[in-house]
Amino acid sequence: MQTVTINIQNETLAKKVLWMLEHFKNDGLEIVSKEDMEDLKLLKATRDDESISFEQYLTDETKR
Repeated sequence: MQTVTINIQNETLAKKVLWMLEHFKNDGLEIVSKEDMEDLKLLKATRDDESISFEQYLTDETKR
């Protein structure tokens, strides 16, 4: 697998490039934004952290 990063300053050109790349999705192209990648890295870093149930989270929030 190869990763290519493209920086496009012009929003109109960015939309055109994304439109073109969308046509290659059936061939296995995956389009991931830089922001999405950063979010995934942060999420992965917390994978082994201790967690609580959502109900416990809500209970703790109402105590504040």
